[in-house]
Amino acid sequence: QVQLVESGGGLVQAGGSLRLSCAASRDTFSNYAVGWFRQAPGKEREFVSAISTWSGSSKSYTNSVKGRFTISRDNARNTVDLRMNSLRPEDTAVYYCAARFGAPLDTDTEYHYWGQGTQVTVSS
Repeated sequence: QVQLVESGGGLVQAGGSLRLSCAASRDTFSNYAVGWFRQAPGKEREFVSAISTWSGSSKSYTNSVKGRFTISRDNARNTVDLRMNSLRPEDTAVYYCAARFGAPLDTDTEYHYWGQGTQVTVSS
């Protein structure tokens, strides 16, 4: 079992930046692939980004955030961050981090552990 806690959400103007952080309760967090997902009001939850275990050498992004968002992990701190630049109103959503053993997939049903979410609101 691993507990995940997201932080760093907030209200920002379009074009601004935020850094979300996902903190894990276990020192073995490096063994887990981590994904970020988001859910906007009235929409289904969607994949944002994912990072592989250990060194995090494998990273993936949904097309709409490529070049604007960067995922990274710090195993010494048991955290995975999502740096979000050039934010747009359509990025407004609740952002969730999730963890799983194995590959960093883009399907939410493949993830076993979830945080409670953090709200990101981008004003125009």
